[in-house]
Amino acid sequence: MISKLPRWVEYGSFLLALVAGLVNAIGLLGFKHQSISHLSGTATLLGVGVVDSTFAEVFHLFTILVSFLIGAAISGYFLRTGALKLGLNYSKLLCLEALFLLAAVYFLSNDSLLGHYLASTACGLQNALATTFSGAIIRTTHVTGIFTDLGIMLGAKFRGESFDKRKALLFMLIILGFILGGSLGAFFFVILKFQALYIPALICLLLALSYSIYNTKYGRVSSEKLNG
Repeated sequence: MISKLPRWVEYGSFLLALVAGLVNAIGLLGFKHQSISHLSGTATLLGVGVVDSTFAEVFHLFTILVSFLIGAAISGYFLRTGALKLGLNYSKLLCLEALFLLAAVYFLSNDSLLGHYLASTACGLQNALATTFSGAIIRTTHVTGIFTDLGIMLGAKFRGESFDKRKALLFMLIILGFILGGSLGAFFFVILKFQALYIPALICLLLALSYSIYNTKYGRVSSEKLNG
């Protein structure tokens, strides 16, 4: 499946992972150490909270999960799973993600939890976008699955099976992007606080513009090749 993806996917995945790392770091520093770009920790906190937290805290954690789900559902509505087809919906969804992040800045700057939910929605939208386009190969908002897949590949290599270098490079770029995004998020949060979310929003807009230009020039030819 990875061989069917265009060559620019590696760079796009790196930048999307960078965006997620930025958002997640800002969340960890500004939302009482709660993650935004992935839900494992949040789901665990919800489970614990049912036992020893207030209803308001449990409801808050539950709403974060639902917000991520809503973001993924938005991508799922506009994109066909595993379609591997170019189209302007990708640019539109990236612009929508940027709008969610920009709105999150406003609400977070005014001490509203709605900003947290909007940021979680943006991450759900992004992760579903990458997952849908890649046929469930690529995740950009968390790296647990990436490390798992990379470990499986290494184990198979040690057993004597072939090693997909392009797939390994893609995974390494996603890991690097996520870590680098975390570093940048921590750095800019100290300077800009929640306004640091303007940076991942800008990256999303630039990606949307770049994709639109690419799709205009090469979309028809690439789609014919993918479906040929």
